[in-house]
Amino acid sequence: MLQQKTQGLFDALGVGDAARWRAELDDQVVFTTEDGEVLDKQKLVEQVRPLPPGVHGQIRVLDFKAVIQGSVAVTSYIADEDETFHGEKLHCQYRSTDTWVKTGEVWKLLAGQILALRTDPPAISVDAARRAEICGRYRLGDLQYEIRCVGDGLEGQQQGRGARPLRFEAPDVLFSPGQPRYRRIIQRDPQGRVTGFAERREAWDLNWKRVP
Repeated sequence: MLQQKTQGLFDALGVGDAARWRAELDDQVVFTTEDGEVLDKQKLVEQVRPLPPGVHGQIRVLDFKAVIQGSVAVTSYIADEDETFHGEKLHCQYRSTDTWVKTGEVWKLLAGQILALRTDPPAISVDAARRAEICGRYRLGDLQYEIRCVGDGLEGQQQGRGARPLRFEAPDVLFSPGQPRYRRIIQRDPQGRVTGFAERREAWDLNWKRVP
């Protein structure tokens, strides 16, 4: 039943059926969006509107799990979204956790939280000379990190950890496959020489300096 209710809510999103959401939400609902915004019932219902012209899609509920204890249920699932945005096709996935409460025979959604599932960006090819100028040792406090040229690619290794392959997202932007939350932004001086890199975690940087 809860899986059907959840799928029904997502189906209602596509057509802007705010009444369906109003009926399924507990009056005290606390809902956290993928952007970190916390919404109450009124604000959440206000956001349920028909998709704008040029946009259409659907969301499927996958990998649904539920734990029920008495009148409380916690569900976890993947919201799998296919969308066409002005002719371009998009595919996104979100991991959601919901809490439902039961009053009498009726389940109401009391809380929800959505996390966007990230994937690796597309990698580009760069020439050997650009790869070579990045290879070297870098330091952050008492930590050391080495970027090595391996065949026609790169690998990086922080002291005490295993080596991981590195790929180029852009000419001076590196990522490691399987770690889409992280980037390494190459830093240069005015003459274009590599001086270090910023290890970017979400929007926070750790600044590694090149070791001569």
